Amino acid sequence: MLHSLEGAAARKRKKLKLADELNKLHPTASSHPDHETDDSALQAIPINNVLDFSGTGSAEVREENAVKAPEKVRKRRGRKRASPQLLPRLVTAGEVTVPPLKSTSGSAVGKELVFMAIGRFLYEAGVPLDSVNSVYFQPMIDAISSAAPGLESFSYHDIRSWILRKSLEEIGLQLDFYKSTWNRTGCSVLADEWTTDTGKTLINFLVYCPEGTMFLKSVDATHIVTSEDTLYELLKHVVEEVGEKNVVQVITSNTENHVLASRRLTEAFPTLFWSPCAFRCIDGMLEDIGKLEAINQIIESAKTITGFIYNNAASLNMMRKYTHGKDLVLAGETRAAVNFITLKSMANLKEELKAMVSSDDWMDCPYSKKPGGIAVSNLVTSVTFWSSCAAIVRITEPLLRLLKLVGSNKRPAMGYIYMGIYQAKEAIKKELVKKSDYMPYWDIIDWRWDKKLPRPLHAAGFFLNPHFFYGVRGEVSNEIASGLLDCIERLVSDGKTQDKIQKELNLYRSEAGDFRRKMAIRARRNLLPAEWWYTYGCACPHLTRLAVRILSQTCSAKGCDRTNIPFEQIHNQRMNCLEHQRMYDLTFVQYNLRLQQRQQLKVKAFDPISIDNMDTVDDWVVEKSGPLSGATDYPNWMDVNQPINNVVSPVNSSDEEIEAFFSGLDEEMIQAAAQYTADDDSIKEDDENPPFE
Repeated sequence: MLHSLEGAAARKRKKLKLADELNKLHPTASSHPDHETDDSALQAIPINNVLDFSGTGSAEVREENAVKAPEKVRKRRGRKRASPQLLPRLVTAGEVTVPPLKSTSGSAVGKELVFMAIGRFLYEAGVPLDSVNSVYFQPMIDAISSAAPGLESFSYHDIRSWILRKSLEEIGLQLDFYKSTWNRTGCSVLADEWTTDTGKTLINFLVYCPEGTMFLKSVDATHIVTSEDTLYELLKHVVEEVGEKNVVQVITSNTENHVLASRRLTEAFPTLFWSPCAFRCIDGMLEDIGKLEAINQIIESAKTITGFIYNNAASLNMMRKYTHGKDLVLAGETRAAVNFITLKSMANLKEELKAMVSSDDWMDCPYSKKPGGIAVSNLVTSVTFWSSCAAIVRITEPLLRLLKLVGSNKRPAMGYIYMGIYQAKEAIKKELVKKSDYMPYWDIIDWRWDKKLPRPLHAAGFFLNPHFFYGVRGEVSNEIASGLLDCIERLVSDGKTQDKIQKELNLYRSEAGDFRRKMAIRARRNLLPAEWWYTYGCACPHLTRLAVRILSQTCSAKGCDRTNIPFEQIHNQRMNCLEHQRMYDLTFVQYNLRLQQRQQLKVKAFDPISIDNMDTVDDWVVEKSGPLSGATDYPNWMDVNQPINNVVSPVNSSDEEIEAFFSGLDEEMIQAAAQYTADDDSIKEDDENPPFE
């Protein structure tokens, strides 16, 4: 008993000492009644006051706790009942209290208290910090702030039961709206295949239509993708689930088994097409171009600059000062895209970087004298480096623009993909001029695009896009014309309707009726192709229906970010069957909410050095070890100035990209693309006949 009392007295003295130290650091309102400071409202809660670690292994302390148990239970219950009302009013040691939020509503201190409370929750729960970029974050804050004071928090069981159920119902209503449009616009079944960290191959099946993309289900395809038969059965089942009459195309990866299985699929369903994922094809082109020796050397030199700057607080602050808050490294969906997006960013900031390395600030910085700083100065002042960067940007910019376009949810890419591939090849030819110089790049594009695989939907999209079709002076190539005929035969099963479409095509070709209106001519570029047909194709109802179904399709099977969604858990067989269904519904809600968020036009904050972006930008912001390493002391992130203008537009906001796409086109280029026949052998064998001419 004596030992127990001595231990309790020692703990009490320790707490009082800690409270006195806190009072000295942060005087309370009681000690300074006439001079209450903002600091008093922002005191941290000592961990000892939240969790009691004292004497957990001592029998004497357990006995003491048992004696005081009733009183503690009463206090604990009282705190539990009052917790919703007192949540913002956190108690610290020494009776130091944080004022209630309502007493500082609208003030700077009140905002800080709110932000600190949210931050504590995010930190303790391990929620990804980029969750504040969610379009649902601000509505959550608004809903909480509009509620009456004393809002009670929901429980663990609430979030797993009725809240999840209502969210599921809410998602279902949105998806029912998408489904109601499938009969009019058609839809694309997307097979987004990916490999988990544990080596499993999963396929997320999604359904795309212009109104939005919905997540259907996730399948463990580890043992399916290796067999043509099982892969065909899986795709067949998904098409039947969506409805054969609604599906215009199925988009998968371009592996041999997928090609064979999809060929059988189109034989089983003669009213749909199979297409390879254009996003993966174009990203593969950028990746292969980045591996070419001349291109790779420039990329590595650029990484030397960014790696040095982003690993030193002084140089990073200096760079942002001279670039007015702009970052060198910008966001991209893939590593290959980041390489060329960042090269373009650096080329645009060339003069600012030159001004930085020639300034007194740079000369006075101790890091500039190190080997890494000297290397950065030499590269930034190199004329050859910058001219090479500019040439690479001109070569790859059309492919980057097309990559964003095919991944867009706002603008279906089917009416642009054919022209986009041609434009990319033409840009390379214009930059490099000599056939021996540009053919390696063309070979990469042709190999990734795989000319042996017919793409009638892409060709028909070019034909039915009024901006391109009426820019053609003369006849289109056999490839484009045959692609349109293939689409008529496959997508329209009735012979009489096919004949009517052929007659209506003559009106479209001759620019007759409403197609000749001045409004229709102005709208060829401004309206989406499908909307243009809705507006001006009334005299050709059967052709309009076909055109809308073709031009309303995407070209990419890429889904959205899968981070922190438990896909692998729903394929774990060692789970209670009831909980397994709950996990499946939770995943369904999470992924569909993320897909809907992708539809929102929201500017997203981006910091290159953030761990949230390491998957794509790590080799640009991690300094190379070796003789060029700059820092010799431990860097401190708190010395870095907060980024100012480092926000990027959402990937799916493609208005600027499509305007840039159109600005690079003229009638001569459209005419050449329409008459171009993809025959690589004739191009390579006949040097006297330049391609595209």
